Amino acid sequence: MPKLKTHRGAAKRFKVTGTGKIMRNRANRRHILTGKPSKRMRALRKGTLVDETDYRNIKTLLPYM
Repeated sequence: MPKLKTHRGAAKRFKVTGTGKIMRNRANRRHILTGKPSKRMRALRKGTLVDETDYRNIKTLLPYM
């Protein structure tokens, strides 16, 4: 059986926690930042967990994570 290739775009965007959950970065940090409050910007710095409905798709893109 051949080895599966990792989707390199997904590998750069997701990482796995110690317990096996998948982390992602938050959206809305790229542009038009002047209209966003500091409180919101601080919250956007932190990563968050991927929703369980997306797990299956991400696991196919990242077979060895």
